[in-house]
Amino acid sequence: MPRIVRVAVPVPLPRLFDYRLADGSSMPSVGCRVRVPFSGRDLVGIVLACDSRSDLADDQLKPVSEILDAQPLLTSELIATLEWASRYYQHGVGEVFDTALPALLRGGRELPQAGVAGIALSPTGRQECAQTPPRAGTRVRALVECLEAGSVATAALDQNLPGWRASARSLRSRGWLEDVRLQGAIVGDCPVAAPALNEEQQAAVDAVVSGVGGFAPFLLDGVTGSGKTEVYLAAIGEVIARGQQALVLVPEIALTPQTTRRFRERLGFDIAILHSGLSERERGVAWLSAARGEARVVLGTRSAIFVPLPKPGLIVVDEEHDISYKQQDGFRYHARDLAVFRARSLGVPLVLGSATPSLESLANAQSRRYRLLRLSRRAGVARPPSLEIMDLRNKRLDQGLAISSLSAIEACVGRGEQALVFRNRRGYAPVLFCHACGWSAECQRCDRPLTLHRGVARLRCHHCGSEARVPATCPACASTTLAPQGQGTERLEEVLQQRFPGTPVVRVDRDSTRSRSGREEVLERLDVPGPRILVGTQMLAKGHDLANLTLVVVTGVDQGLYSVDFRAGERLGQLIVQVSGRAGRAERPGAVILQTHHPEHPLLHALIGGGYAALARGLLNERRQAGLPPFATFSLLRAEAREQADVTAFLKIAVEFARASAPDITAHGPLPAPMPRRAGYQRSQVLIESIERSTMQAFLPEWLGQLRKRKEARKVRWSIDVDPVEMG
Repeated sequence: MPRIVRVAVPVPLPRLFDYRLADGSSMPSVGCRVRVPFSGRDLVGIVLACDSRSDLADDQLKPVSEILDAQPLLTSELIATLEWASRYYQHGVGEVFDTALPALLRGGRELPQAGVAGIALSPTGRQECAQTPPRAGTRVRALVECLEAGSVATAALDQNLPGWRASARSLRSRGWLEDVRLQGAIVGDCPVAAPALNEEQQAAVDAVVSGVGGFAPFLLDGVTGSGKTEVYLAAIGEVIARGQQALVLVPEIALTPQTTRRFRERLGFDIAILHSGLSERERGVAWLSAARGEARVVLGTRSAIFVPLPKPGLIVVDEEHDISYKQQDGFRYHARDLAVFRARSLGVPLVLGSATPSLESLANAQSRRYRLLRLSRRAGVARPPSLEIMDLRNKRLDQGLAISSLSAIEACVGRGEQALVFRNRRGYAPVLFCHACGWSAECQRCDRPLTLHRGVARLRCHHCGSEARVPATCPACASTTLAPQGQGTERLEEVLQQRFPGTPVVRVDRDSTRSRSGREEVLERLDVPGPRILVGTQMLAKGHDLANLTLVVVTGVDQGLYSVDFRAGERLGQLIVQVSGRAGRAERPGAVILQTHHPEHPLLHALIGGGYAALARGLLNERRQAGLPPFATFSLLRAEAREQADVTAFLKIAVEFARASAPDITAHGPLPAPMPRRAGYQRSQVLIESIERSTMQAFLPEWLGQLRKRKEARKVRWSIDVDPVEMG
């Protein structure tokens, strides 16, 4: 009888660990959590195999401390996916499984109850409300009135009472609220009727639905405002009618409230939400709701790709080009690519949607690995925005804004419409500079300028997180002539508030949306009717549907025109098209102004002349001729240490091993990282290149195994990034 379990323990080692079961213990199923001793501490791992024998002697086997689950948490399909991901991305299997679990379940805590999350007035709350009800007309009063008839699902409150969570926190602090679990799906009052689909939308829906029941990958290439979400919703509706589940990935937390509200209104029932802005309990409950088959639709960011789907029907990846789907530290997986693998394993259709598809996905469509579906025109009466390249040479600027751009903004808000000023740099100014001696504030750990954040009177490093107070005088010469140089979103917000004192200015960036309450407040302000000016980073370029927005001014275009990164042209083109697509999405026409000192640049003319499709064709040809991804495969070995000599010694050995063992592999390096010093560590890297993916996958395990045995590896922190999207 098997008494040995092989456990994926969350440590950075590429292997399982054998443990024995205590006498009288039942055998846990594969996919269950167990608590086990490891190096003097207790860890929670996942059982991946059971056996009657071990290569270790009996006295070397440690006992399982506790079996945490009676039934498997992970499906056999998800286990196979995670094992494949561990091999493909060359990451420790225990850490891969640990990443797949929400934090609530990693610590071995008891599983939350089944059902849908809701709140109710506590007995104290009912008594107090009857005696001293909250003031009429307030949000607190509105929430109390919703709860007077009984328990209400949080999903229903999200839909019917936006901003209720702040009121709930106030009531909860007084002991007036209690959490409850409601059984069954939460159905809305009445699902909102779907708009009539145009011919292209209907053809796309028909194609996706015809693929239900088997693996069918689709690339939905639709211009901004073409109604891709309506295609998703129609296909999801068909899947749900068959009793199956749908998984929808979005790239940004800020997108989920708007998308959630739209999905709930259309589908008429609750959906499970998964993203890092939720509490551990909320994420754990949503994950388990999907695993138990209770959630019919799961909507989430990158990590939602790991939810179990016992009734799989469809997977959708919205804005599939977005690099935020790639994890940049630890287990460096790409959620879009894992979605392809999972859809194939589950035998379900996959829809990759974007107005600016990645060159990888376009290459797959060209080679017929994906079926291409096009939405070539905007839905309804909306028209594409006009695009103007504004030559900034010899023009007077007001904090980076041309006078003619300011005039266009003035005319826009004068018509009662909304304008967006795009600047992909947060903070007040990227540099604090002394005019007397030339001193500038730099991060002592990164050798990079500290960004001035005037609102909180701090200098911050956007690379390592270091902070410093803003000096009153120059530390080098004691002069008081310190001045900010350049513009961030905070400075543009200030300038526009001064220029348009009667018009609300809303800033949307990571700083203004860092907290959950701040994010909800900012997003609510976007939907308020009337004239306003939005100032934001790329967060505003991702899928927001603002009907009254008719003007977009894009600043900082030149920063991406001459980058050494071979992906810079693709990224800049995507960013310009995506942010431009926010304009004119309803009845009113939209206009876009691109401010640049390089109006003749070929990238800008390709976009103006043929749109993103023409730019992408040219970039794909360049990549093919140069042998760059997607026509080759890269892996990046990064290393860092306090001393550069330790980094160089390790990477030189890595290059020697690679060149000696694999003739079909090219090793470049050691190369300095784009940021050679970060957080006090010296950084370099080695780029591994191969034409065939199979050659790379055959090479990496043996090569990395050799490196782990070297004493030089113990003097550095190193990692491998398979299919990197950032070369730094």
